Amino acid sequence: MGRQNQKQRTRRFKWFKRKPKKADPYHINEISDAGEDDGDDSMDDVEEVVSAEMDPCISTNKLRIFVGTWNVAGRSPVGSLAVDLDEWLNLKDAADMYVLGFQEIVPLKARTVIGAEDPTEATNWNLLIGKTLNNKYGCPWLSPMFSQNISSDSYLLDTEMESSLSSRAKTPKKEWWRTQSEKLYWGSKYKLMASKKMVGVLISVWIRRELLRKYCISNVKVCSVACGIMGYLGNKGSVSVSMSIEGTSFCFVAAHLASGEKKGDEGRRNHQVSEIFKRTSFPRSPNDDDNPHPLTILGHDQIFWFGDLNYRLYLEDNLARHLIKKQDWRGLQEFDQLRREQEEGGVFQGWREGNIEFPPTYKYSSSNCNRYSGGGPNRSGEKPRTPAWCDRILWYGKGVKQLSYFRSESRFSDHRPVSALFSTQVEVTRSNPKAVAMQSILPANIMSPKNTDLAKADEEAASTLLSLMVKDMELPPTLIKSL
Repeated sequence: MGRQNQKQRTRRFKWFKRKPKKADPYHINEISDAGEDDGDDSMDDVEEVVSAEMDPCISTNKLRIFVGTWNVAGRSPVGSLAVDLDEWLNLKDAADMYVLGFQEIVPLKARTVIGAEDPTEATNWNLLIGKTLNNKYGCPWLSPMFSQNISSDSYLLDTEMESSLSSRAKTPKKEWWRTQSEKLYWGSKYKLMASKKMVGVLISVWIRRELLRKYCISNVKVCSVACGIMGYLGNKGSVSVSMSIEGTSFCFVAAHLASGEKKGDEGRRNHQVSEIFKRTSFPRSPNDDDNPHPLTILGHDQIFWFGDLNYRLYLEDNLARHLIKKQDWRGLQEFDQLRREQEEGGVFQGWREGNIEFPPTYKYSSSNCNRYSGGGPNRSGEKPRTPAWCDRILWYGKGVKQLSYFRSESRFSDHRPVSALFSTQVEVTRSNPKAVAMQSILPANIMSPKNTDLAKADEEAASTLLSLMVKDMELPPTLIKSL
């Protein structure tokens, strides 16, 4: 027994005495694809204390956010589209969050623009997205899990999903839904946090389920701004999601702006951008927590604006096609309207966009075609369109780094889908990190002086180890007294 006690004391000493690598205040903790339960949680707590050495109340973590945009030209999702969706979402390099914006999920006809909102197409798209994201993890077509934080004016609610899915089951509705929900909770890797539709514009935000345990995600809100026909119809406009992850606020804006390549059409787009900035708001509600959240787009720490922004090229059609044939993307971008709006005085002044190293995404002649519209003779009846990068992803704020920016080659519509992968920083606040870490890593017999069952040798070892830790961690006197 004496030798065994000696070994235990030796292991304890090595464990307490070992000091993690000193981290600089900008150190980012990588979030792995493994579950958060893996590994030694106690040592994680010690490392968090050290990573916050320069500022004991704040640590910085990293999130990988995938942002995608796709104008689907009024077409409904079909089963064969799953292959295209898989390629677009780039699941070989899975992200922590997926934020997807769609345009024209319904045809922009008078009936759909003026009539009541129909959530059917939005539900179908979210079901297909959930299936694609969670296909590797079981129960794929059940995968969309709805957060209780989804705003009440979102068109995707638990009751709607229950109604949609119960038609597939032969068992009684309530019992079947309860059973499948239990399987769903443990089987899905991504959860739908928010979704909002306005006529043909849809935003869908998904997050890894592990992050819901790791972080405090709060104040999830949605907003729509219609600025199409007469300035107030929903054929053009935006849908936005606001949310806070720990101490960092995020805003995602999916937009569809005015079309047209005539002189002056860019002015209508700029006006709509200004209207979206002005009219997008996320008011407080009784369900909010005590932490204040941004009320406007520009009040957020990190903002992503994406969609069919419809900005064109200040260039004649034949010259544009000549540069495309040469793959001279830099030369082509010199005539890009959106790039000029990012300069001083533009509506997107100060906003950033990654280098475009892919062909223009619009307009292709038809579905299942890889030829730009009006690109050659003997094609009468086809309205000529100068190719352009209509589908774009911009960002604004600190702590954002773009890792990739590319287009996919799906021929589902006359637009090509575009996506970007970002690395973002999230500030995690701790009220008293040293005290929390001490409580989680000290053995119970050290923290509880009333325990008198320790042998004398172990008491001496514990006292020595505690003094070493107090010296190394420079604990405040109040905490020392409590120990």
